[in-house]
Amino acid sequence: MRIVIAGGHGQIALRLERLLTARGDEVAGIIRKPEQAGDLLASGTEPVVCDLESASLEDVVKHLENADAAVFAAGAGPGSGAARKETVDHRSAVLFADAAERAGARRFLIISSMGASHEPPPDTDPVFAAYLRAKAAADDDIRARDGLDWTVLRPGRLTNDPGTGRVKLAEHTGYAEITRDDVAAVLVALLDEPRTAGRTLELINGDTAVADAVAAVAERG
Repeated sequence: MRIVIAGGHGQIALRLERLLTARGDEVAGIIRKPEQAGDLLASGTEPVVCDLESASLEDVVKHLENADAAVFAAGAGPGSGAARKETVDHRSAVLFADAAERAGARRFLIISSMGASHEPPPDTDPVFAAYLRAKAAADDDIRARDGLDWTVLRPGRLTNDPGTGRVKLAEHTGYAEITRDDVAAVLVALLDEPRTAGRTLELINGDTAVADAVAAVAERG
């Protein structure tokens, strides 16, 4: 497959790129800063410099031409304010989905967040609340599209612990941790399983092998 990943220098994206290129997929990662290109090239990933906050739809469509799948793994990141949660986590996701539809890259995965399924409690930190609302708005936009075979993945609290290859994947899992290694492994398995399209899934550490967890979700579909 040819797969284009938005947020190509993110922690999960870099892991995903290594997994995909190692098995022979053609991968392009969209990045904001040219100095990030070397980290992508090291895994055999094509770096594509494009700022999704300012790019036109036509610009992004060009980068998705001939892609079989698109993965939105971008985020404003820690230290950013509420405004950038809206421009990156929401509007850039919508732009990327628009471009994927226009380019015919039907398979579309988006990394969301657990907690995006409901309004944040009143005592939530305002910036984190803005993040959750931005994620929810992006998810709602993408889930309303008939032109994409979308899957929304909502991981729990992310850690940099080594992956175990064992997870819990379901519509509702309860809140817990998940390693970034295992999120990347699940994304690979989701790309390979078209029967997970049209699903919103939560992901935490668990006892089921990644391939089995994704297969079980597909069977329940």
